[in-house]
Amino acid sequence: MRPKILSFTTVFPRPGDESHGLFVRARLLAAAQFADIHVLNPVPVLEYGNPAHIFTPLRDVPLLRSDGPLTIHHPRWFYPPLFNAANPFWLNLFTRGPARRLHASFPFQLIDAHWGHPEGGAALRLARSLGLPFTITLRGSEIDHARHPARRRALARAFQNAARIIAVSQPLASLATSLGASPARVHVIPNGLDSTTFHPRPRDDARARLGMDPGAVHLLSAGHLTELKGHHRLVEALALLHTQGMPAHLWIAGGPGRPADFTPVLNRTIQDSGLAPFVHLLGVLPPDALASAMSAADLFCLASSREGWPNVVNEALACGAPVVATRVGAVPEILSAPGVGVIVENRRPAVLAAGIRQALSRSWDRDAIARHGQSRDWAQTARDLTALWLESIQEAAR
Repeated sequence: MRPKILSFTTVFPRPGDESHGLFVRARLLAAAQFADIHVLNPVPVLEYGNPAHIFTPLRDVPLLRSDGPLTIHHPRWFYPPLFNAANPFWLNLFTRGPARRLHASFPFQLIDAHWGHPEGGAALRLARSLGLPFTITLRGSEIDHARHPARRRALARAFQNAARIIAVSQPLASLATSLGASPARVHVIPNGLDSTTFHPRPRDDARARLGMDPGAVHLLSAGHLTELKGHHRLVEALALLHTQGMPAHLWIAGGPGRPADFTPVLNRTIQDSGLAPFVHLLGVLPPDALASAMSAADLFCLASSREGWPNVVNEALACGAPVVATRVGAVPEILSAPGVGVIVENRRPAVLAAGIRQALSRSWDRDAIARHGQSRDWAQTARDLTALWLESIQEAAR
């Protein structure tokens, strides 16, 4: 049986913002092997968390388009600023009509919501109005939302009514049960990996392509240039390494992120450290170029304060790069195998520098690291996910 699924997400690549939510797209493209999927990706009229482009260029985003086997719907929605807890109400208000009309022509059997807030609360309302089950995938931001009383109550309502909760890491699964979700309905399904892209490249060629000094140590970090990704902490750790006699280079791949662009602070940190010749901002790299940079680096470093399942860690491993990462989200699960990386307890520069020095003092089997990183692909994630969708649909039918 091929289930009919409406996947509901505010985070998905779209014209003009092609890199936003690539992991959501990758999972759905893989799941489309086993299910018929339409994607409901509402586009906000105003994006308050994107001050550089607060007015969304709506003329560039069609209401309906195709992406391989996926059909994408882009209804418009609006939410007032400063009342984040009410966003599920507004999201439901603006998507209820499009969802009902779609259901008349494509009788989907389940709503697949990505993120607990605001999609989870909106999916609860949509599912009730249509008499359908819904699932929620938790990806990391739910931990922050749960710190706010009103959002925490909204998360709890959604979790307690969802047919299944899909968490990308064990800490997120624990959050769901702590807010009242039945443990039997909570499942951990990690993200997958595209091993056709993320695999080891010839290291000397990859280094030459970036212009790396062949005799120096090269560290790589990747992710949006936001505070929570901690790139500035790595710059501060790099300064400590230099004072300790290790003149390493730091390469940072990523572009401006949300809710605010942290690039000015990062640039200030680089200038204040006096390390401008040793810190290289690569901008947003396409997947092939990112895989090449990962293959070139001596270490991949993650200094995040919050993550769900940090795809870049898994991708770096698949390219053979040992990892130094803070203990956040699924990092302990990804680095659970011996000989693949070093976990540091926090992102204080001294702690990061000590972790980097420890990693550089070890001998790594990069081929074994790559085999570990490539051990789970998107197809396996899609099979596990589809099994839960089918269980939820059959349960609702009974």
